[in-house]
Amino acid sequence: MSEDGIACLWMRGGTSKGAYFLKRDLPEDVARRDDLLLRIMGSPDPRQIDGIGGGDPLTSKVAILSPPSREDADVDYLFLQVFVDQALVSDAQGCGNILAGVGPAAIERGLVKISGAVTEVRIHMVNSAEIAVARIETPNGRVNYAGNAEIAGVPGHHAAVPLLFHNIAGSMCGALLPTGNVTDTIDGTAVTLIDNGMPCVILRAEDFGLTGQESPEMLAANGELKQRLEAIRLKAGPMMRLGDVSAASVPKMTLVSAARNGGVIATRSFIPHRVHAAIGVFAAVSVATAARLEGSVAAELASLPQGGDYRIEHPTGLLDVFLDIGPDGTMRGAGNRRTARKLFDGRVFP
Repeated sequence: MSEDGIACLWMRGGTSKGAYFLKRDLPEDVARRDDLLLRIMGSPDPRQIDGIGGGDPLTSKVAILSPPSREDADVDYLFLQVFVDQALVSDAQGCGNILAGVGPAAIERGLVKISGAVTEVRIHMVNSAEIAVARIETPNGRVNYAGNAEIAGVPGHHAAVPLLFHNIAGSMCGALLPTGNVTDTIDGTAVTLIDNGMPCVILRAEDFGLTGQESPEMLAANGELKQRLEAIRLKAGPMMRLGDVSAASVPKMTLVSAARNGGVIATRSFIPHRVHAAIGVFAAVSVATAARLEGSVAAELASLPQGGDYRIEHPTGLLDVFLDIGPDGTMRGAGNRRTARKLFDGRVFP
């Protein structure tokens, strides 16, 4: 199999890039599969010079697609984070950016049939056992990637990929607030531990002597800050029902501050050891949700909108999140608009 290469669709999904594979083209044994993916990406190596990875967590991602295992889905999607400088492949979380490319990839690979000018794709997110619905532009019987939609962190304009999520509260932790508290204290620092699609530890930037407007490069160079955040993260893991997270990619650490560019709140995210150039889709949903919870770390800094559209500020712009909130205040679902683009379709050699 590997001598002849493996069918691979390389796509940008949201603000990430990844390799999209069909499950049937990869080894069934997880250890063999992970070893193969490490070689494909070129890990462990900071530059991933001997693979197709880009030397950054945002460009070292994998989506594995297969026929649906549930009646309410059209395709199964397993997300894998291939670590850059460690021989580690993790399925401990989902990825809402790579998710944006799943609908187009499933259609390109014949897993989903086109149903008109717009094809709705129900995606079973295997990592969290939840369903996302993507609406893909398919005029003239093929996926359209060109359009007028613009997202922060991606140059140019592309076809919009609206995504809607249901029942994502407690996706990994079992509850929206896994400790039952809106605010907890770890190492003398106030935190909000929340999971509405992505387990996040939300902290005030000012509690670390920061404005919250620092560049990712400045934060990455702050060794003392990273040590403090990691110490808090390791204690937050068991509190969030995630167990020992020393080798895990969750929870994400998100510093928040008052918005300055018309958004609801400003963020600086660690994923979890590197600084995110933007913010992940599900992390943005969790932050937006925290902003609505009275008494949370985020709520006291947030400028809440009149409707359900929440604009989350990050280092390269704003990410739009829609929260579907019931009359009784319960969280019914969340939505987001991303874009995706096919970069190449061919065979990759490990």
